[in-house]
Amino acid sequence: MTSLEETTEQADSGPSGYAAARLRLLQEKARSGPPRRAALAGLTDDWLNALFTTAALEAGVRGAALVAVGGYGRGELSPRSDLDLLLLHDGKSGPAAIAALADRVWYPVWDLGLALDHSVRTPAEARKTAAEDLKAQLGLLDARHVAGDLGLVSGVRTAILADWRNSAPKRLPELDELCRERAERQGELQFLLEPDLKEARGGLRDATALRAVAASWVADAPREGLYDARRRLLDARDALHLTTGRATDRLALQEQDPVAAELGLLDADALLRQVYEAARTVSYASDVTWREVNRVLRSRAVRPRLRAMLGAKPAPDRSPLAEGVVEQDGEVVLARTARPERDLVLPLRAAAAAAQAGLPISLHAVRRLAAAAKPLPVPWPAEARQELVTLLGAGESTVPVWEALEAEGLITQFLPDWERVRCRPQRNPVHTWTVDRHLVETAVQASSLTRRVGRPDLLLICALLHDIGKGWPGDHSVAGEVIARDVASRIGFDREDMAVIATVVRHHLLLIDTATRRDLDDPATVSAVASRVGSLATLELLHALTEADALATGPAAWSSWRASLVNELVARVAAVLAGDAVAEPEPAAPSAEQERLAVEALRTGGPVLALHAQTEAPQDDGEPEPVGVELLIALPNQPGVLPAAAGVLALHRLTVRAADLRAVELPAELGKDTGQGTKTTEVLLLSWRVAAEYGSLPQAARLRADLVRALDGSLDIPSRLAEREAAYPRRRGVTAPPPRVTVAPTASQLATVIEVRAQDAPGLLHRIGRALEEAKVRVRSAHVSTLGANAVDAFYVTNDRGRPLPERAAAELARAVEAALR
Repeated sequence: MTSLEETTEQADSGPSGYAAARLRLLQEKARSGPPRRAALAGLTDDWLNALFTTAALEAGVRGAALVAVGGYGRGELSPRSDLDLLLLHDGKSGPAAIAALADRVWYPVWDLGLALDHSVRTPAEARKTAAEDLKAQLGLLDARHVAGDLGLVSGVRTAILADWRNSAPKRLPELDELCRERAERQGELQFLLEPDLKEARGGLRDATALRAVAASWVADAPREGLYDARRRLLDARDALHLTTGRATDRLALQEQDPVAAELGLLDADALLRQVYEAARTVSYASDVTWREVNRVLRSRAVRPRLRAMLGAKPAPDRSPLAEGVVEQDGEVVLARTARPERDLVLPLRAAAAAAQAGLPISLHAVRRLAAAAKPLPVPWPAEARQELVTLLGAGESTVPVWEALEAEGLITQFLPDWERVRCRPQRNPVHTWTVDRHLVETAVQASSLTRRVGRPDLLLICALLHDIGKGWPGDHSVAGEVIARDVASRIGFDREDMAVIATVVRHHLLLIDTATRRDLDDPATVSAVASRVGSLATLELLHALTEADALATGPAAWSSWRASLVNELVARVAAVLAGDAVAEPEPAAPSAEQERLAVEALRTGGPVLALHAQTEAPQDDGEPEPVGVELLIALPNQPGVLPAAAGVLALHRLTVRAADLRAVELPAELGKDTGQGTKTTEVLLLSWRVAAEYGSLPQAARLRADLVRALDGSLDIPSRLAEREAAYPRRRGVTAPPPRVTVAPTASQLATVIEVRAQDAPGLLHRIGRALEEAKVRVRSAHVSTLGANAVDAFYVTNDRGRPLPERAAAELARAVEAALR
């Protein structure tokens, strides 16, 4: 006789037999998890069946049944679970007989000390209650026959399910709101140090809600990993019940080590990481499922009206977001021409476009990307690094996009070191998030501080990597320095940038620790910090990262007092590091091609253009993949060149990744006679690195023609850009921090340096150029770079006599440019 047969036989003998068999089953170490839950449900079924059969005979009731609902109906009985029971009857027996039957079933359950949630109803009453009470209806969706009239139970199940499907347009939004309210009260299971396994978001309640959605036939949850996630949460609850002897779902700190031991795990951290991974799977499945539910319900509401007007189902609108990426029905999907098996950067480009637009990536798109994507070459191509920075700089909308990539394994494919911090708990109660989510949240906070640093790309990467060493033993800052250097190398930063990233990660706690724990009036304190930081640029990054790190940690980690201490320390360290003024770099000599173009421009008196496609290494079929274009423009120096050239590029939907403008002197005899007896000797050279926003690149002849028209005034660039903006209004997406324009007073002795930090956008450089032209300053040189979604531009300007601007005039110019960008 098997163990289950023995326990069932003893259960038939009465309450004491059931209690003994139940205790023996729960003490069996060889049987746990789903087999034990199924065995416990089966044992309880047999006992209740015997109780009900005897009670029905004694009470003289026919046409009745005992029904398991809720968790018991699903066969998910944990050791201390309630028994959710419905006594269903056809209404033909009198109230006294039904009451007697109920008492003969309920009292033996209570006598054993088992928690009981019970009700007595006819099929009509059950349907009426379900129609009025959403929670009751959810429980009845899992109704299961235990004893009595099977036909009665089958009829109710069929009716309840039909009612649920018919009322889905009304009931599903109610269920969605119920889940949201519960999440607001209970928090995110995947981040809580003492989570409620049932009620917190991502817990067992949400897993049950997904079953209800699937039963509605409106949408279905992603199945991959969901069963295992639910099983792990149930296993943890079983172990919690066994170790505490109580019916609790809250995994308190003092219970975690015993629960881990019961599950055969190494320690409490291993337990929490397993629970967090399961919760993350449930949460992501919930996000995807509810998004699909809302999409379907919207479509059902709109479609009848559209059919009435158009007579046919309209094709979905598809708006381009980036190369190979479009928006459709409120989600980011792949373009029909996208080739993820060939386009290695497509996953990052799609993610960056989604985050910048504030849209989710469709489940189908991210799974297609995960299935087809090939590993990026090491080091990464420049575009891949750029798209990663853009993704990180998108602010709050980065988080759901990152979670979608992580759910399909793309993050660890891009960054293998991420695996060690994924779902890793942080025992410090100050921390709100797991290690991996804290890193992403720090990047979110850093995105609002990018105007404070000269290299926002390095700030965002440092934010993502500053705690990456927490997955390794020892000091996480020391380990993180090594890992961060390796990651920076992998994603394609040069040696100088790698060194900066490694230094910032190594010392990311330096400012806050020193400011709050050392005497700032002691010169040795400031000298020590300065020697570790090494440069003003690194100090700038550390300052911004310190604030972003604290804000992403939790409300207790940052305050005005802490901020003031850090600001004071930074000011003193900056004074030490500024001992040597920053000298203006020597301009590089023009290349042979630039000189040739300059001579031709001088001879013809008009602009000369050259386009050169830049490619990465050939793919498997031997064809190189285009990644951008170098555009060279030479033309005689004249007013309005910068805004005209930038405006033409914006009209042709060319994104400027980097640009350089400078004037060169050529021998007078090469020039063209102006008709006034003088020769033009100064030529402007503009070197741009551009990429098509989407679609193909324009022809150089068209660019030149439009540039000529812009310079002679026949092409009204502001009006054309305004028309396009009106035709394609900008999506809500990310709320970028405001632009910041400052004067760098010690950057040059020959010119005034105006620094512009702003959100990159079509026409941005055109607006900056117009503002400088209107201020009647000369632009000696311009150094433009786009780092992720941020433009970081420096303009060396002088007055009409070629001298730096007075301090007051420089400040007014900075304010004027900033006002033009708002």
